Amino acid sequence: MDEALVIRSALPSDLPQLLALYRHLDPQDETPPLDLAAQRLDELGAYRGSAVLIGLRASSVVASCTLVVIPNLTRGGHSYGLIENVVTDAACRGRGYGKQMLQAAVTAAWQADCYKVMLMTGSRKPSTLAFYASAGFEQSKTGFQIRRLQARMETAD
Repeated sequence: MDEALVIRSALPSDLPQLLALYRHLDPQDETPPLDLAAQRLDELGAYRGSAVLIGLRASSVVASCTLVVIPNLTRGGHSYGLIENVVTDAACRGRGYGKQMLQAAVTAAWQADCYKVMLMTGSRKPSTLAFYASAGFEQSKTGFQIRRLQARMETAD
């Protein structure tokens, strides 16, 4: 049974818990220093409609996703939304928190006058794909990406 979360935009004071939650996405990922994380949160807030949404149970951050609203020159000038960094604490999975986070992000995107909301996953696990489908997302496009390699970053300095 789904338990209701308190969902709101992350504040700088939430960053220690949020950064700890991100370890559930990729334990090997580099955690930014708190001052840099606060700067990035502030920068994201400058994009109208964009937010790092957090889901709270009691006073603990147990789920999160990021919505970026991107201005657009097609579709009558309607923006589009991109959801990234969808995560639920491993101990809290299976309770509907992730779906609530996605629903909140989509609602926020519609309020920001987006014409569509997209997300990508690197997972090929049937359970992950079924989760996104059950949240209303359709697997309909082919995604491509290019990543900046660490070696390139070091030689550029």
